[in-house]
Amino acid sequence: MMGRKAYILLTNTGSFLTKLIKLYTKKPYNHASIAFDHELSEVYSFGRKTARNPFIGGFVKEDVRAGLFTHADCAIYSFTVTEDQLQKMYLYIEAIEAQKKQYRYNFLGLFGVMFNTPIDRKKAFFCSQFVATLLKDCDTLHFDKPLSLIAPYDLQQVPNLQFEYEGKLRDYPFKNKGVRHHPDAAFRFFQWGNLLGR
Repeated sequence: MMGRKAYILLTNTGSFLTKLIKLYTKKPYNHASIAFDHELSEVYSFGRKTARNPFIGGFVKEDVRAGLFTHADCAIYSFTVTEDQLQKMYLYIEAIEAQKKQYRYNFLGLFGVMFNTPIDRKKAFFCSQFVATLLKDCDTLHFDKPLSLIAPYDLQQVPNLQFEYEGKLRDYPFKNKGVRHHPDAAFRFFQWGNLLGR
């Protein structure tokens, strides 16, 4: 059976919070998202929920063609998943989406990364912790350290990732006719939820 591709998107938006994090990490990318298609039309993460206030955060579906992303630098990696893994990932996202008001951004967890001390909070993630948790819980990728210590640059070190692109996000070729995608993925996402009574 042919595998499907999913994507890890790392970005530097140049926002105030990103600049603060970068002062500590010294790394080029300090935000991580998970995407389900080459066109980056289905991108999910934990981040700011309002454009004006970086300290109001939680689960978000991101529009990478608008807002802070329009001037962002990025690196994009892909990895192959089975149909079963893809389904698990969609259902994981759907479960959080259904309860998104109960989920928060794990600001305390950022200090845990700084001091190498895991800080796990119920229904709270920072961006790379969310991506790593989704990948591990869906039996997709695995990590050698606590998920609440995974920073965006740790995601770049995961074996079996395929480098796709690096540069300005606005210059990324969102359309690529040479790549076979899952055109009915979004439909199946909601169809699974209906079948499960969600």
